[in-house]
Amino acid sequence: MTLRLAFMGTPDFSVPALRALIEAGHHIAAVYSQPPRPTGRGHHTKPSPVHQLAESHGISVRTPRTLRDADAQADFAALGLDAAVVAAYGLILPAPILTAPRLGCVNIHASLLPRWRGAAPIQRALLAGDSETGITIMAMDEGLDTGGMILCEGVAIGAETTASALHDRLAALGAALIGPALAGLAAGTLVPAPQPEEGACYAKKIDRSDAELTWQDAAHVDRQIRALNPWPGTAFEFAGERIRILEAERLPAAAGRPGEVIDDRLTIACAAGGAIRPRRVQRPGRAAMDTEAMLRGLPVPAGSQLDTGPCHATS
Repeated sequence: MTLRLAFMGTPDFSVPALRALIEAGHHIAAVYSQPPRPTGRGHHTKPSPVHQLAESHGISVRTPRTLRDADAQADFAALGLDAAVVAAYGLILPAPILTAPRLGCVNIHASLLPRWRGAAPIQRALLAGDSETGITIMAMDEGLDTGGMILCEGVAIGAETTASALHDRLAALGAALIGPALAGLAAGTLVPAPQPEEGACYAKKIDRSDAELTWQDAAHVDRQIRALNPWPGTAFEFAGERIRILEAERLPAAAGRPGEVIDDRLTIACAAGGAIRPRRVQRPGRAAMDTEAMLRGLPVPAGSQLDTGPCHATS
């Protein structure tokens, strides 16, 4: 069944879903995305990944700064849509937008609702030590990710799963599920089911304070490193440099003060839960490298006490 759709999304996460809808032959009447923003050292404006994909297929792209004004709502209603598909768009959809398409607005959300409603479900699942997350295709309402669930599928979170890897898996899964969800919704074979309130929690936006390494619990430090790369990043300070930790392993308990380097391989003691040994790091202005290579140029002797705090990487 070919549907007339709008697609509303902005970052890389949204791209596989838009590509899947295009390849399935749906008519994409318009794509909505965040306005182009300055990037890089030259601060040149650059369209979002979704914007770029849409333009490459000759699809009209709209970049309103708000959908709350009457003109924007009238323009959206005039599209005569069967449905709108939303994936990490970045704007709140008011009631006139939500109700304009015949089948409503359908969201690709990166968690197994009702767990992790909100802005940062991937990172929050990792920080909390969840063993599973997934994708929920949801019929949107005016609440924060509170709409009825159309289709969902879980994925396991392993001991070494990173935010980057989980992001890519969930983006691909969302792309695989959105077609069947729309088909079932249109045919009436899938009916949005109310979310249970039990287990609901809020995935608040990540900020730099989440990346502060206190070396109190090795399990939590390990989760921070995996959840917060590339942004805001985790780091320690040594010899006047802020060194990013890109990958690390958690080791059995070893004697040492929290934050103390206890061997010549940059193993860092924690107050509980063992120790942390960075495997890949990045010095300021340099490429990422294995820790062994960094230590040849910047030895960090056993007994060194590492200062901590959020990484100053830019988004």
